[in-house]
Amino acid sequence: MTTTRHAADVLQESIDRVGSAVCVGLDPVLEQVPEEVRSQHHDPVEAIGAFCRGVLHAVAGLVPAVKVQAACFERYGGRGVVLMEQICELAASLGLVVVWDAKRGDIGISAAHYAAAATRMRATFVTVSGYLGPSGMTPFLDAGLGVFVLVRTSNPDSDAVQSHVLADGRSVGELMADIAAGLGASRVGAGGLSSVGAVVGATKAADAAALRRRMPDQIFLVPGYGAQGGTAADIKAMLRPDGRGVLVTSSRAIIYAPRAAGESWAEAVRAAASRLAREIAAATAR
Repeated sequence: MTTTRHAADVLQESIDRVGSAVCVGLDPVLEQVPEEVRSQHHDPVEAIGAFCRGVLHAVAGLVPAVKVQAACFERYGGRGVVLMEQICELAASLGLVVVWDAKRGDIGISAAHYAAAATRMRATFVTVSGYLGPSGMTPFLDAGLGVFVLVRTSNPDSDAVQSHVLADGRSVGELMADIAAGLGASRVGAGGLSSVGAVVGATKAADAAALRRRMPDQIFLVPGYGAQGGTAADIKAMLRPDGRGVLVTSSRAIIYAPRAAGESWAEAVRAAASRLAREIAAATAR
């Protein structure tokens, strides 16, 4: 079951507890799983499961949250979905907030079914597309979940849609920001943050400050930091005046981190997570 407490409060308390707003992305790709794991588990689902469990134990206590990429599990059919549920359960038991990266986008009973699935995954937040309007997001909120609405994503070709200027002068990204802010205005928790958050890429720094003005109460789920080009200065531009309001996500740079001499793959994962946690703590310090 998902928590009955306000989603943004749960996430922010986890951030405060570990001291850094970092989210490790679980995007397991079989070919990139360490060789020693694959040699011990010849079945792809078993290998991915062993790898993900190792990652979770390595980062627990260092970061507040993990983002579970549904596609990486769903490609393996029923067994993959069962594994994803087990991994989410383990993450929650280790004190990690689960962001279910499923990018759902439907309305009515379909959205309600997706919300029920997110609850089964022990998710606190789920990523959603807001293209169908608020009715595609409210079933998740009604189920006690938080949502991260796709607003300004980090992929370069997102400009083709999200930078397009509408007749009223707003960009499509700004329109989505206004929808997120409006939907979230009545869903602010005790900590001052809304359960309606927004995906805003660190690579879109030119838009970050303006989007923050449009979404003062939103937590930004921030991909694109580091190797993709996002910097500490870009993160600072996304912060609220109180230094809160971001959750910086990193996947491959942590879970497939290069090893130092004599270091195990799990030790390399933990070291990479620790480095990023320190960087983001410094970037968000008031």
